[in-house]
Amino acid sequence: MKKLILATALSSVAAFTQAQIVPNANSATHTYEFTQSYDLQVPKGSSGETKLWVPLPFSNDYQDVKSVEFDGNYQQAYITENNQYGAKTLFALWDKDAQKRDLKVKLVVTTKDREPMKQGLLENYQAPENIEYSVDVQQYLKPTQHIKTDGIVKQFADKIVGKESNPLKKAEMIHQWIVNNMERDNSVLGCGDGDVEKILTTGVLKGKCTDINSVFVALARASGIPAREIFGIRLGQAVKMGEYSKGAFGSAKDKVANENGGQHCRAEFYLAGFGWVPVDSADVAKYRLTENKSVEDKDTQAVSQYLFGNWEANWMGFNHARDFNLYPMPELAPLNNFGYPYAEVGGDPLNSYDAKKFGYEFTSKEL
Repeated sequence: MKKLILATALSSVAAFTQAQIVPNANSATHTYEFTQSYDLQVPKGSSGETKLWVPLPFSNDYQDVKSVEFDGNYQQAYITENNQYGAKTLFALWDKDAQKRDLKVKLVVTTKDREPMKQGLLENYQAPENIEYSVDVQQYLKPTQHIKTDGIVKQFADKIVGKESNPLKKAEMIHQWIVNNMERDNSVLGCGDGDVEKILTTGVLKGKCTDINSVFVALARASGIPAREIFGIRLGQAVKMGEYSKGAFGSAKDKVANENGGQHCRAEFYLAGFGWVPVDSADVAKYRLTENKSVEDKDTQAVSQYLFGNWEANWMGFNHARDFNLYPMPELAPLNNFGYPYAEVGGDPLNSYDAKKFGYEFTSKEL
């Protein structure tokens, strides 16, 4: 039942072929081996087929999937991109009479720092006079169930950016507003549900990475800037952020790191004539909470400055999918986002946010 898929069979899908930032050749690179071990735990009283959907990483200019290997006692398993975002998915199925539901997935991925702002590539950026976005980019201006662009979202966006017309400056103003006004809340389940309208309406400007970076995405779209979340997982310790934080930005610097809670949502926005630009407003909030820092602290400001237009490569991206239908279609549809594995037994979902109850263990090792 063992299957090995090499990088040649994992070429990036159309959704990821849109013009991207080309990092400096001197950008730091890392190669990670990421292993997922599943022993799905079926709740008492549950019956029926067991179905599992596992998010897989894409390949593009800042990460390269070298291989995907999977093995298990499943009835069938295959990789599909059959969904509106082209989100790579490993689907596995077990018969209702299966005694165990085992699956092991091993990925080898090379990642590269994205630092267009630090490299000066965005200095003096001016948008073209007549902007025409490709179809791939246009979809990231549209609203979804959790990413509204009208009503209170539009009101906030207009107030934040005012009369500014430069999209790079507008994006920076949105990032800075989030840094100044939003906080991380560790009590939130998983990475948060990213319901931007609810966050702004209630005035409870708190949450985890999906909540905070979804606010950036929604405000950017409402300001006419294509933007999207990228759901992924941390793979190692942040080196560049390490001078500010001992543990806010990744796992301990060991040979093998446990990544059961390493899921992390980042964001990016699109500049016509340039490409996609990285941003991570949520990790500024995480830094503040972890290190007990104020917004005004010089280290907070340094982290905020770095995380607008730059990413460190201790992380791997899966997809940009929001409010969409997995394939094959599960009972729960649409799915809010796809940063965690998702499974159903007889149509009833398992708790993806609890590794022990779900039955998974994730580890990463830098090669």
